[in-house]
Amino acid sequence: MEETKDSSLIYNRVLYALFVFLMIYRVFIKEDYLDAASSLGIALIFDPFNQKIPWNQKPIWQKAWLLIHLSLTAALFGCAVGMGDKI
Repeated sequence: MEETKDSSLIYNRVLYALFVFLMIYRVFIKEDYLDAASSLGIALIFDPFNQKIPWNQKPIWQKAWLLIHLSLTAALFGCAVGMGDKI
């Protein structure tokens, strides 16, 4: 049972990191903010922390990490919409 927990946590962390790197690629190389925001939002699905722990019991730094991540996703969506209005 412990191996299953560890493998799912590793799986989530790898996918989280891949989607974050995809966001970085789309922002700095492709300059496509809407796709970058989508990638960053999808990364939140793969919570890099233990998903079995309820929100109220998570440490403050984990809550802060996830909220900052969500805020950055919203900012990228706003940037994509703002850039789209200029065209």
